[in-house]
Amino acid sequence: MEIKIMIVDDHPMIIDGLKNMLRGYRHIRLIGAFNDGASLMADLPLQQPDVLLLDIQLPGTPGDELVPLILQQYPGIAVLALTNFNSTLYVNTMLRQGAKGYLLKTTRQPTLIHAIETVSQGGTYIEPALQDKLQQEQPQRHKHIYARLSLTIREKEILRLLAAGKSNQEIADSLFLGYNTVRNYRARIFTKLEVGSIGELVKKALTLGLGE
Repeated sequence: MEIKIMIVDDHPMIIDGLKNMLRGYRHIRLIGAFNDGASLMADLPLQQPDVLLLDIQLPGTPGDELVPLILQQYPGIAVLALTNFNSTLYVNTMLRQGAKGYLLKTTRQPTLIHAIETVSQGGTYIEPALQDKLQQEQPQRHKHIYARLSLTIREKEILRLLAAGKSNQEIADSLFLGYNTVRNYRARIFTKLEVGSIGELVKKALTLGLGE
């Protein structure tokens, strides 16, 4: 059975490398490659892949925020995160948002193909090294992990800047976001972490390891 693939990554060399890795597998067909989420979303009404290889760190809307937007309209797409973030926090964030798999960009060709085949058939696939880390996490850390995961990757990024003393406007300028967008993110962060001031935010961030 043919598996249709799309790739979203802002590095052309990564896209070219993935094309080379997929070449030669007759049951896998690449139908689109994009440098950002906006280009992907513009093309999806015309055609949909079976599996979407999605980077997390993208210009504009980051990958973890794209996943629910994609799945709301196209629930049949199996999203496979492909990233440099070697962290169980990001694994859980992407899975919570609806991704079916998580791979590192250092993964080998057989692993990539196996992951694509697995998620296309409705399964879940996580990079083996990260799967081991997930299994080794201590139960007593679950409460803190849940609090950390309740924030999206963009919210964590803004949280770190807030904790560093940056103003809303400074954050907006550094992340190329609108002032009101940052203000909305800030309000959501305060609500999720149950804090009412920057001082409380910094203290909570340190407790949960979110200021790293």
